[in-house]
Amino acid sequence: MMKFIGKIIKWVLVLFVLTIIGIASPIGYVEVFCRGDARQNEYKPLIADVASRRPEANTYLTYPEWHIVYAYDGLAETLKTGEEYEFPYFSSVKGFWSSTCQLMKVADDHGGADQQTRIMIHTIGASFTLEMGLKAAYEETLGRLFATIRGPQKAPQDEEALKMAIDYAGFLRQTPWYRYDFDKASQALWAAPLTEPVRGWERRLALGGEWKAKTLYAKVIEAGVAATGPAKLEIRSVISGVPIETLKTVANVTVISENADGVLIETPRYDIFTHVLADIAARGGAVREIAGNDDIMVSLTIPLGTDYQGPGEIITRMPRPGFHTERMLVSLKVAELEPLFKAYPIDDPGLEHVFDY
Repeated sequence: MMKFIGKIIKWVLVLFVLTIIGIASPIGYVEVFCRGDARQNEYKPLIADVASRRPEANTYLTYPEWHIVYAYDGLAETLKTGEEYEFPYFSSVKGFWSSTCQLMKVADDHGGADQQTRIMIHTIGASFTLEMGLKAAYEETLGRLFATIRGPQKAPQDEEALKMAIDYAGFLRQTPWYRYDFDKASQALWAAPLTEPVRGWERRLALGGEWKAKTLYAKVIEAGVAATGPAKLEIRSVISGVPIETLKTVANVTVISENADGVLIETPRYDIFTHVLADIAARGGAVREIAGNDDIMVSLTIPLGTDYQGPGEIITRMPRPGFHTERMLVSLKVAELEPLFKAYPIDDPGLEHVFDY
C-alpha cells in the first residue's frame, strides 16, 4: 500500500514539474529570443502634462491582455453551435505567446517594455496557459464523454454556460476580469432545471467548481491591485478639425483645453475609447496625438485571405478560434486613424479595436 502511495506521489511531482516547465518555457523564450532594436522615441509630445503621457510601446504591449478577451469571445462563439471540447485551447495559448513574441520586438522599436510590464505580461500569460491547459485536459476527455452521454440536445446547464461565456466576454472589454460576479453565474448554473441529470450534475460540479476557484483567485488579485494602485481609466488626446463645441456633444468626451495645436480631451480607455475615436472621425475630427504619442496599433477582423487596403504596416495575422475570419494587427500613425475608420468601420469584419496605452 505504501509503495502504491509512493508511486502516486512520484507521478504527481513529475506532473507538477512538467507543468512548471511547460509554463516557464514560453516565458524564457520570449525573454531571450523576442528582442528588437531598442530605440528611444524622439517624438516631441503636444501634451505638456507629463502625467498625461504614456510610453508608446504600451500600445503594442496591451494586446496580450486582449488576446485573453478574444479567447473568451471565441469560446462563446464556439458554444453557440458546439461544445466546450471543440474550442482549440492549445492553439489559443500558442497564439498568445507567438503574438507576444512578435509584439515585444515591435515594442523595442518604440521605447521597449519596462520590467513591470514584462512581469505583468508573463504573469497573465502563465495564468492563461494554466487555465486553458486545465480546461483542455478536462473538456477534451471527461467533458467530451459527458456531452456524448447527454446527446445532441443541450442541457439547461449548457445553456447557462453559453450565457455566462457571452456575458463574460463582453464584460472583459471594459472591466478587469477579477470584478466579474462568478458567484452570480454559479447560482444561475445551479438554479437551472435538471432535465438532463447526468450532464446537469457534471456541469454543475465542473463549471461551478471552476467559477468558485476564480471567485477566490479574483479576491487575491483584487487585493494585490488595491495594494499597488489600480490602472488609470482615462486617457487624453489632442483633436483637430472639429469645433470645440462639437466635441463637447460627443458621448464620453470631456474637453480640457484648446490651443493652436488642437483641443485636448479626456475619455475613458479600453473598448469605449475605440468608439469615441470613431465618433470623432465621423464628425470630421482628426486625432493628432494620444497620451503624448504619434504611433498606435489597431486590430481588424477580415475574411480569410483578404488583402489589407488601409494605412499603416501589418504586424501579424492570426486565426480567430470560433469564427470564420482572421485577426490582423496593424501599426500606424495616430493621424491615420481618420482614414482608417472610413476604410474599415467598426464591425465584424471591420475595425475591431484601437489599443490605447
